[in-house]
Amino acid sequence: MTDRRSSWSLAAFAAPCLPLAALGLPLVVYLPEFYVSELGLSLGAVGAAFLIVRLIDIVFDPLIGGIMDRTRTQWGRFRPWLVAGSPLVMIGAFALFMAQPGIGPLYLWISLIVVYAGYSMMTLSHTAWAAVLSTDYQQRSRVYGWWQAGNVVGMILVLTLPPIIALAFRGDHAAGIRSMGWFVVALIPLTVLLATRAVGERQAPVTRHRSGLPQYFALLKRGSTRRLLLADLLMGLAPGIAGALFFFFFERIKGFDKTEAGILLLVYFVAALAGAPLWPMLAKRIGKHQALAVASVIYAAVQVCAVLTPAGNSLAGMLILILAGLPYSAAPLLVRAMMADIGDEERLASGADRTGLLYALVSGTVKLGHALAIGAFPLLALFGFDPKLPTAAGETALVALYAVVPAAMGLVVAAVMLRYPLDETRVAEIQRQLAVRDAATPSPQNPTPDPHVAFTAPAE
Repeated sequence: MTDRRSSWSLAAFAAPCLPLAALGLPLVVYLPEFYVSELGLSLGAVGAAFLIVRLIDIVFDPLIGGIMDRTRTQWGRFRPWLVAGSPLVMIGAFALFMAQPGIGPLYLWISLIVVYAGYSMMTLSHTAWAAVLSTDYQQRSRVYGWWQAGNVVGMILVLTLPPIIALAFRGDHAAGIRSMGWFVVALIPLTVLLATRAVGERQAPVTRHRSGLPQYFALLKRGSTRRLLLADLLMGLAPGIAGALFFFFFERIKGFDKTEAGILLLVYFVAALAGAPLWPMLAKRIGKHQALAVASVIYAAVQVCAVLTPAGNSLAGMLILILAGLPYSAAPLLVRAMMADIGDEERLASGADRTGLLYALVSGTVKLGHALAIGAFPLLALFGFDPKLPTAAGETALVALYAVVPAAMGLVVAAVMLRYPLDETRVAEIQRQLAVRDAATPSPQNPTPDPHVAFTAPAE
């Protein structure tokens, strides 16, 4: 029996990433600006709604993660939660993307709460499910490489919609936003059905270990966990800030119109897709934590260079966004592959499988990063930035927040990763000790497969 899964199996597993990423990107990049510019809500009201709902959502993750760890069904721990979150995402996404002029802040708040509840259930269960697809150090990078590739493909597909719809409807930006919503609503049921039918899940043994908020915070005592979460927070916050300000930066500072800026963003994610397989390859050579350090340094350098590109030059804009897109996939896939390694470390130390809680931590740092990124809006307003009235001070603040602050965060991540303790040798030793212990206590530790679900695929 091998832990190496076929490419078909991993592609089917990654399918739900398409609509989830197609929802996650507009939540950060398109919808805040849409609700301000097209629907007439104030910058402060939109920033507050996205920020506070995201912060509330972070508290939701450990509760759901703990319940997932205790869930036992014939379909596994995580797949039922992926299915259960689907209708909430569909309802919330429809409400958010189909909003009409005249809606108020309450409409935005309710829609965000519904969509984020379902989004949390789906993304957390999906990433935790990925962690149990393989126990191999290198194969975990491959699994999450496919997961990240699915995310980037979803972003690329949804990014093609606004320019196409703008051409078809003579520049109707609102029609482009609504097409994104229809994309998400249509793909959620199809891709979830494909993933859950094509890929199984190991049955976990019944556990007597508690898995709740005390255990969630106890995981933070582990040094490897703290370092990884700090890196994940900063590498979520940095592109989150840049993403939230992307259209303001490229329209106001670089002189592109909305359609041109949308095409540049598409180029960025095409480069991210091209870069997705590079990082598992580099991780195989130098280790996952060192590969992440390399990616964060490249990100920092390119982010600063974006300021230096000439305004209105499409070729230069495309070149810098290709370079910026290449390291984009590194942090999401490498951090999650490393968190699976921490799961082994935790199980060796405590005897408990806390996969759900560990990925709730990762989910929380990503959401905190994106929530704080939306906080760039009121911060811009504080420094005098007005979307309708250009000022020198406002534009200086925009440049600093878009380029300099994210670059500094990337350099901090590189420094943190250089001292990360779990390399391939250490993980192999942890797994050897787990194997010895599991062999001595087969009943509670060796999960049996669901007889109705094949959880391994033949090697390619």
